[in-house]
Amino acid sequence: MSTVVYEQREVRRARYAVAAVFAVHGAVTGSFATRVPWIQDHAGVSAGQLGLALAFPALGASLAMPLAGSVSHRLGARSALRALLALWTLALVLPALAPNLLTLCLALFVYGATAGMSDVAMNALGVEIENRLDKSIMSGLHGMWSAGALVGSAAGTLAAHLGADARLHHGLAATVLTVAGLVACTWVLDLQPAEDEDPPPRFALPPRSAVLIGAVGFCAVFAEGASLDWSAVYLRDELDSSAGLAAACTTGFTLTMAVARLAGDKVVDRFGAVRTVRVSGVLASLGGLLVVVGGHPAVAMTGFALMGLGIAVVVPLCFAAAGRAGSNPSLAIAGVATITYTSGLVAPSAIGGLAEATSLVVSFGLVTALACCLVVFARVLRAGDRDRPKISPPNAAVPDRRS
Repeated sequence: MSTVVYEQREVRRARYAVAAVFAVHGAVTGSFATRVPWIQDHAGVSAGQLGLALAFPALGASLAMPLAGSVSHRLGARSALRALLALWTLALVLPALAPNLLTLCLALFVYGATAGMSDVAMNALGVEIENRLDKSIMSGLHGMWSAGALVGSAAGTLAAHLGADARLHHGLAATVLTVAGLVACTWVLDLQPAEDEDPPPRFALPPRSAVLIGAVGFCAVFAEGASLDWSAVYLRDELDSSAGLAAACTTGFTLTMAVARLAGDKVVDRFGAVRTVRVSGVLASLGGLLVVVGGHPAVAMTGFALMGLGIAVVVPLCFAAAGRAGSNPSLAIAGVATITYTSGLVAPSAIGGLAEATSLVVSFGLVTALACCLVVFARVLRAGDRDRPKISPPNAAVPDRRS
C-alpha cells in the first residue's frame, strides 16, 4: 500500500473523528440550554441576574482561549484536545449545582473557559484536515456540532418534560459525553510542533479586512446565542408555556440549524455566498418577526425554527470569505473567529440585561434587527464567491505537516 493512500485513509478517519468531537461539543451546549429555566429557578435569580451570570462564560472564554494554542503546542494536538474536551464535558455538571447567583457565576466562568479552549482546539484540527483533504469540510463539521446540540437538547426536552432534576440529568449526560469524547479523540491527527517552532502568540488584533466580514458573523452568532439560551425562557415567561414545550422550542431551533448546515455546501455551490446569505437574512428576519409579534407558542416556535434555518450557514461563509481576503488569510480567519465567538458569548447576557430593563420581546426585537443586517451587508462576503480553490484528485500527494 502506498504512503499516499495510507495518508489519505488516515486523514479521512481523522475527519470522522473530529466530526464526532464537534457533535460531543454541541451536545454539551444543547444539554445546558434546555435546562436554563430549571437552573434559573434553582439558583433563585431574576432575568437580569441570569443575564449577568451568562456573561461569565464570555469572561472565562476570553481569558482562557489564548491558552489553547500553548496547551496544544506543549502536549500535541491529540492530547490537548482529549484533555480540553474532557474538561468541557465535565464542566456541564457545575451550573446545575449552583444554589445562588455567586456560585452560578463561578460555575459559568469555568463552563465558558473550558468551552472556549476546547472549541479552539477542535476547530484548529478541523482546518488542518480540510487543508490536507484540499476540500471544504468545515460546514459539515459545524453541522455535526448542530446535530450534537440537537441530540443534547432533545434529551433535555425529555428530562424537562419528565420533571427530572437537572443535577441528575447533567451528571449522566457529562459521563456519557466524556466517554464518547475520549473515544473519538483516539483517531484525530496527532500533530506535534517542530522542535524549533515558537509557541503561538497569545493575542493578535484582527486585520482590517476581517472586521466587516466579522461583523456579518457577529449578527448571525448573536441571534444563535440569544436563541439557544433564551428561547425556552421566552416561551415560559412571555407565552406561559410548559417546561417541556419551552425546551422543545430550543430543540426545533437546533434541528433547523443542523439540517441547514449539513446541506449548506451544496446550496452555496449552487447560488453563491452573497445570494445565500441574503436569503438567509430574510428567513432569519421573518423568524424574528414571528417571535416578537406572534403572541402564541406555536407561532414563536416557528419563528425560532426559521431563525435557525436562516443563520446556520452564515459563519462558515464568513470563514471562507476571510480566507480569500487580504494578504494574510490565516490572520483574517482568526480575526473573524474572534469576533463571531465573542458575539455568541456576550449575546445571552446582553439579551438578559435588555430584558431586565424592558422585556424579552424587546430583546428579540434587537435580534430581528441584527438579522436584517445580514440582508444589507451580505455583499461583503463576495470574496467567498470568487477564486474557489481547485480540488486535487483523490490520489494527489498530501503534504505531511507533522514533525
